[in-house]
Amino acid sequence: MRQVSKLARTLILIAAVAGGAVLLSVSQPALAACEGERIDKTTADDARKKIQAAGYTQARDLKKGCDNFWHGWAMKAGVSVRVVVTPQGQVMEEGN
Repeated sequence: MRQVSKLARTLILIAAVAGGAVLLSVSQPALAACEGERIDKTTADDARKKIQAAGYTQARDLKKGCDNFWHGWAMKAGVSVRVVVTPQGQVMEEGN
């Protein structure tokens, strides 16, 4: 069984004390879903530069996932698209 993080246990306890009437929405990183994973030290600015070099503009809302990929939005040919930057620096439209 996967070990539950201290934060997750605390949130479960809070929900139980509140009578279960609390709807919790916590992102995976906050629940330490990355436990044991090695996250590299790239920054959002590093990802933004890679996205721009790949021909996109206006990169925004960049967040690093537990998969070590940067996820966000950018413009390409006047259309807003979801983009992802791999740990190796490859830029792709997310879902493609």
